[in-house]
Amino acid sequence: MQLAGKVALVTGAGAGIGRASAEAFAAGGASVVVVDLDEAAAIVTAQRIRAAEGVAVTVQADVSLAADVRRMFDEATRIFGGVDIVHNNAGLISGEPLWPDGSLERVAAVIAVNLGGVAMGTQQGIVELRKRGGGVIINTASVAALGPLPSDPVYSATKAGVVRIVESCVGFAGEGIRVNAVLPGMVDTDMTMKHTGDGTRPAAWLGPVLASTQLLGPAEIAAVVLELVRDDTAVGECRVIRNRYANDPA
Repeated sequence: MQLAGKVALVTGAGAGIGRASAEAFAAGGASVVVVDLDEAAAIVTAQRIRAAEGVAVTVQADVSLAADVRRMFDEATRIFGGVDIVHNNAGLISGEPLWPDGSLERVAAVIAVNLGGVAMGTQQGIVELRKRGGGVIINTASVAALGPLPSDPVYSATKAGVVRIVESCVGFAGEGIRVNAVLPGMVDTDMTMKHTGDGTRPAAWLGPVLASTQLLGPAEIAAVVLELVRDDTAVGECRVIRNRYANDPA
């Protein structure tokens, strides 16, 4: 799929991977619906896109709420006539205190956003893409989906669920709808660098990890998102993007 003239809806687009994805779609010629719970952050992303002569509108939405998921698509249809590309990117980590000492409310929130939000965004995305005769959905999972994560098993489980959703949607390719996922390693975002700890700095347990790990940049993930959108043969693909480590060969 070529981006020029298309409409892309990106959740969690107020920062990090979502912002990079939204900006990349716009740079490719797509009009972008910038969705985020944090309206101010969404506005900043849209302003950045417009400053680069792109087209963007904002929608404040909580992807864990069915009514908000419907509304974000309704707004895209009202403004642009529909959507062609959906990037279900919004997500949470459990943060500190580590499992199992955190609150049950945080567990519920992580599941509601990471799994519920992606499930609803994918379901409604398919419904909306049918109206356009097809399109592409990209869901943000994580390498944490591929194995146990003792420090945050809830996060790991939700991301594994995202992979299962993608794999279960392969059949929609017959309707011209391709569903794929990106599975990044650790990315240099506010969620990694602040929200693992007390909101101002990384969690203490991340120190040794960060000392030996080359963090991925949000733009690197966005580039893979665009590859999956543009590649008409990509169906049910779960693209892993791993970190490099200090002891890796040059």
